[in-house]
Amino acid sequence: MMELISNPNAWIALVTLTFLEIILGIDNIVFLSIVSGKLPEKEQPKARRIGLTLAMAFRIILLFGITWVLSLQKTLLSLNWGFFEAQITGQSIIIFGGGLFLLYKSVSEIHHKMEGEEENSDAKSASKLTTAIFQIALLNIVFSFDSILTAIGMISMKTPVEGGFGFEGAILIMILSIVISIGIMMIFAGTVSKLVNEHPTIQILGLSFLILIGVMLIAEGSHLAHFRFGNDTEVSSIPKGYLYFSIFFSLFVEFLNIKMRKNSNKPVKLKNNTILDEKLKDGNLTD
Repeated sequence: MMELISNPNAWIALVTLTFLEIILGIDNIVFLSIVSGKLPEKEQPKARRIGLTLAMAFRIILLFGITWVLSLQKTLLSLNWGFFEAQITGQSIIIFGGGLFLLYKSVSEIHHKMEGEEENSDAKSASKLTTAIFQIALLNIVFSFDSILTAIGMISMKTPVEGGFGFEGAILIMILSIVISIGIMMIFAGTVSKLVNEHPTIQILGLSFLILIGVMLIAEGSHLAHFRFGNDTEVSSIPKGYLYFSIFFSLFVEFLNIKMRKNSNKPVKLKNNTILDEKLKDGNLTD
């Protein structure tokens, strides 16, 4: 334990993994905000707390069951139909199924918001909360698998040689990164949910992000299953860096749009337009 604390590489790994967990948790926060936003206002914080607690619990459980997680890489079913080949594994089924669910949920939510369908006012609040938590838990399993597999790829699980931390040290670093990142997300979850639910454009943008992430998960599941069409065409995974860069860039542009809409009541004065200024001053502006 003391060797791990005094190892600067361990601290670098902890900070890196914590940052990575927060980035990978953005899709979780967006989904959580949209699902909890359909609940009564007093139930929303409870749903967010339960959702993030489940996310932390699933990730830690998967870490302690790391052997089982890695065993899911074994081929369960081989397909060879000439024009299509696949080596289906447990991981590919979970990731692919989660992508389909996220795609379905995002498209249905966009349809619901665009069509303006009304919620069933007679539905019980407890039933709505249970349904929301079930959906959050279901998707948390998929997000947890994706997060843990990414973290495992970054930390050496071998003996502490050349910057490695050993099995126990790597597990401890990953658990700490999960707890810290979930704690940070809990602090800002309310603010993010308020921002998402108060701005319809942010909601649609968030749902569009979830569609992209759903497609990414489907591609990743297909890649893990080695989907191959024809002789040489194998499905590749989508690099997460490109996807999250586009998400942050789109959010930045939308924040600028929100800022401009807030200032829209102020007249915009064009520079070097003296003719227009003179006409406005004389009051003889015509079409």
